[in-house]
Amino acid sequence: MKLANGANLTSGAKMPIQTTTHLNFCGNARHALAFYQSVFGGHLVIKTYADFGMPANAPDADKVVFGLVTAQSGFRVMGYDIPGQTEGGIAAGGWTRRENGVTLTNQALFVSVSADSLEELQTYWNALAVDATAVEPLAASAWSAGFGMLTDRFGVTWAFSVSAS
Repeated sequence: MKLANGANLTSGAKMPIQTTTHLNFCGNARHALAFYQSVFGGHLVIKTYADFGMPANAPDADKVVFGLVTAQSGFRVMGYDIPGQTEGGIAAGGWTRRENGVTLTNQALFVSVSADSLEELQTYWNALAVDATAVEPLAASAWSAGFGMLTDRFGVTWAFSVSAS
C-alpha cells in the first residue's frame, strides 16, 4: 500500500506507533493530570508557558503548555491549558447520559481504558469515580466481561472495558 507521501507500507520492517490522548483544558490541566497520575500511577511532567519563555508576570504564564502522565502499565495521557480560558474542565466538554437504555452524547471523544480483568478495571474505576458522574455502571455486558462509563470531575468521559480474550 502506498501512503500519501509515496512511502510503501508493505515493504521493510513496520515501525511501531503509539497514540496518546491529548486533552485540552480550560485552566485546570495541572490538577487533572495530577489526579490521573494518582489514579493510574506513573510519572508526571508539567511544563508551563513561563518555562518556554513567557514572562512570569504575564497572564497564563503558570498554566500548562505541556503535560504528560506515563505509567509502566502503558497508560499515557497529555494535557494542556488553552490560553485565556479559566472556566475549568475540558474544552467543549458536552454531555453524556443514559436514556431509555441507550447512551446519548454530544462529546467529541471518550478516553477508553481496557484491562484483562474486571478486578483490575474496578480499581481504576473506583479512583476515577470520586466526584464523577456514572453514565453506565461498571458491570458485565452483552459484549464484555465488564463495561462502564463515567464522566470525571474535569468533564472527561471514560469508557472502561475488559479486553476480549
